[in-house]
Amino acid sequence: MDTNVVFMDETHIESEELSRAGALIKQGELVAFPTETVYGLGGDALQEDSARKIYAAKGRPSDNPLIIHIAKWEDIYYICRDVPKAAEKLADAFWPGPLTMILKKSDVVPFATTGGLDTVAVRLPGHAVARAFIEAAGGYVAAPSANVSGRPSPTLAKYVLEDMKGKIPLIIDGGEVGIGVESTIVDLTEETPVILRPGYITREMLENVLGEVTEDATMMESLKDVAPKAPGMKYRHYAPKGSLTIVAGDTEAVIKYINEACREAAGQGKRTGVLCTSETGSRYEADSVKCVGSRADESTVAQGLYKVLRECDEEELEVLFAESFDTEGIGQAIMNRLLKAAGHQVTQL
Repeated sequence: MDTNVVFMDETHIESEELSRAGALIKQGELVAFPTETVYGLGGDALQEDSARKIYAAKGRPSDNPLIIHIAKWEDIYYICRDVPKAAEKLADAFWPGPLTMILKKSDVVPFATTGGLDTVAVRLPGHAVARAFIEAAGGYVAAPSANVSGRPSPTLAKYVLEDMKGKIPLIIDGGEVGIGVESTIVDLTEETPVILRPGYITREMLENVLGEVTEDATMMESLKDVAPKAPGMKYRHYAPKGSLTIVAGDTEAVIKYINEACREAAGQGKRTGVLCTSETGSRYEADSVKCVGSRADESTVAQGLYKVLRECDEEELEVLFAESFDTEGIGQAIMNRLLKAAGHQVTQL
């Protein structure tokens, strides 16, 4: 299969190309498209075969639920039942935007899309191209991140092409994404809303709208023997090809430990890399030092994380070390992704 790439950003939306992309979805094909978080791998959310194609293209376990992307609020009532007031409040506050809600699914949503669950994950993205594409595709697009399962999610179309070339007919290139980590996921089927995956929309922001909000106990831990209720909960994700270890502790101790570990690995003939912030980047000694962003503005770290992990693969780095981050605000989302990328391999000093 040939994979075509068309460029389309929020200032230049091509109706003819969108119609072609939408027609492919309606025919049961897959199309990758930009959102404000990461690139998505889209298929018709209401066709079982489309869900199966998504799982096959990604090499993704079929019990890992897919998020249904919609283009307007009222479409939620077709795919969900018993929509609570809490959903309306969150939509008023954060949609369109990087928030996914878990709700009870209606009968039109196949279990192939929900990973066999009676609940469905729904998001109305903030990216204008994404919404226009969803409309052209019929209004209901199931889309996980557009990468091979386990690899870093793509924040640039070139990384989508790297993983999906020959597997899908079309990629919509919208340039580099703005946020860089996947949406926050909140479960509204419980008595008290539960955050299942942290993201740009923080717990504090949700509590300002809803009042009490809790967090899933396994959000920052490894989940092995439980069916995942939301994408990204159970399996290793976002991982570079090299071995990644997070090093936590006092800044001076972390720098000393990582430099010594890099020298030891280099002595064994292995290529080394460090993921750090701009504040400490000049102090590391490795084959490649990657400044992900600044601690003064952790949104820059979120935006740069997956790109840097991809660059580590491009440079064939074998042994990687990363600084850790506080789990407040968006730092929680950063650490959630780093922990999964490292397979929860952490050295605490």
